[in-house]
Amino acid sequence: MAVTKSSSILVIGAGTWGTSTALHLARRGYTNVTVLDPYPVPSAISAGNDVNKVISKGQYSSDPNRMDVNEILGKQAMDAWFNDPLFKPFYHDTGLLMSACTETGMKRLGVRVRPGDKDENMVEMSTPEEFRKLAPSGVLRGNFPGWKGYFTRSGAGWAHARDALVAAAREAQRLGVKFVAGSPHGKVITLIFENNDVKGAVTADGKIWRADRTILCAGASAGQFLDFKQQLRPTAWTLAHIRLEPHERPLYKNIPIIFNIEKGFFFEPDEERGEIKMCDEHPGYTNMEPTPDGSSLASIPFERTQIPKECETRMRALLRETMPQLADRPFSFARVCWCADTPNREFIIDQHPQHPSLILGCGASGRGYKYLPSIGSLIVDTLEGKVSSRIREVVKWNPEGAVNRNWKDTLGRFGGPNEVMDFHNVKEWTHLKERNISKL
Repeated sequence: MAVTKSSSILVIGAGTWGTSTALHLARRGYTNVTVLDPYPVPSAISAGNDVNKVISKGQYSSDPNRMDVNEILGKQAMDAWFNDPLFKPFYHDTGLLMSACTETGMKRLGVRVRPGDKDENMVEMSTPEEFRKLAPSGVLRGNFPGWKGYFTRSGAGWAHARDALVAAAREAQRLGVKFVAGSPHGKVITLIFENNDVKGAVTADGKIWRADRTILCAGASAGQFLDFKQQLRPTAWTLAHIRLEPHERPLYKNIPIIFNIEKGFFFEPDEERGEIKMCDEHPGYTNMEPTPDGSSLASIPFERTQIPKECETRMRALLRETMPQLADRPFSFARVCWCADTPNREFIIDQHPQHPSLILGCGASGRGYKYLPSIGSLIVDTLEGKVSSRIREVVKWNPEGAVNRNWKDTLGRFGGPNEVMDFHNVKEWTHLKERNISKL
């Protein structure tokens, strides 16, 4: 049956991509849209439930065909952050330093920022004095040992992730989308597989949600509902906050994002709590567990508002090289943050080949948040069969590309031990005061 504006559409997941999908469905006039999530928006397990995320046109592929598609999708996202009245208030054009320390890191950095494009907005930097001048005197006091990089003056910065996500959900609701959140009413336990198709989902309260089309946007948890044929690897990263004293905050306000692809990155303090968020850069953690039938292993996400002590050590090392005056400050918050990696870090946005009523919006691969304003449009295009062959070739369902997948593939990421780690090998965790993750 062809989809119409009155067709019943069920979106599973109210994180970044599920919320974006709901918003674009509503904006296109769909009148019977329901979103299910086990948590109220912003979902406690959504990677988008964060104080800030990097927003830039950054590139992730050196394949010409994939680069072109990434340029198209990236431009759509950036245009929306700059111009869409819903999202524009949450974007902060602070500038972005992208840097590395080793020859291998610099080679990868060339893929990310593409300095050969002769962008006059981009400045090459290689001395501690140049790095220190990116912020007011007294902020970047470190020696930046071995650092080299490129500073983008404008057109790159950060978004207040949680607030933008909430705003998108509220706008979708205003336009008629129904959000069913919280457990058990919004917690999906299984899809309804029927007659070689998917006809909706069942929630933990036993309710059957039948739908003409089901759109799976469950992030790192998507593999719990469908066999992705090794196309998804739930991978976690780690973040922490340091709270500044009220009198310190004005000095750090509006500093650019300082990002070293081998060390980590940090942002200016948020306005509500005066906290600087930082992340240690590494290829990620898995949580490999036996599958139910015991035939293989799979990475299973979990929620935790603590981080491994080894991550704390790496973050403090980053601060000693950049802002040593903060290196020994206590952390006020920390969190494990999950995403789902595909074998080539390209998205999976496609109609399922065996279940034609199921649309997939998965595989954000650690770079999905910046697409909050726009990715839902591509997912709705997929629902409507409007995606160009050029784009679909990059974001298609592609189990052939995941045969005999190497679960330890770093996917071009650096930092830490320069290998994918597993939480089972973590010896010690932080012991910070817990915080309601919906109130970051």
